[in-house]
Amino acid sequence: MTPPQRRRDQPGQQPPPPESAAADGENTGRSKNPERLYVITGAADGPRAELDLVTLIVARSDPPPSLPPEQAALLRLCTAPLSVAELTAYLSLPFSALTVLITELITAGLVQARAPIVRQALPDRSLLEAVMHGLQRL
Repeated sequence: MTPPQRRRDQPGQQPPPPESAAADGENTGRSKNPERLYVITGAADGPRAELDLVTLIVARSDPPPSLPPEQAALLRLCTAPLSVAELTAYLSLPFSALTVLITELITAGLVQARAPIVRQALPDRSLLEAVMHGLQRL
């Protein structure tokens, strides 16, 4: 699965009509349906992995045929490291639902979560000033 590409609007092109609401008044959109999220995540009551929006997720193997479609799509997207924020956007799922899916994949050993690189310490201000003054003298 490749990430979606943006399309530029052509002059004179009409935008697609908005999705109409169901006859009974319920919203049928993908991201607005809480029942769909429960079906995707199941009754996952256990502990969840400690994930940030910037945590990188990398697939360790190809998706087995027994995986649900959402988890298989997540594995196909993660052949290269992607952040959790990017995955939420590509799969159109909320962060909480994606956390449950990623936790299941981590416990199965199919993906690896990498913490973002954190700067240990900022350089000394006097060192930066000495470099700046040296560059100004050139």
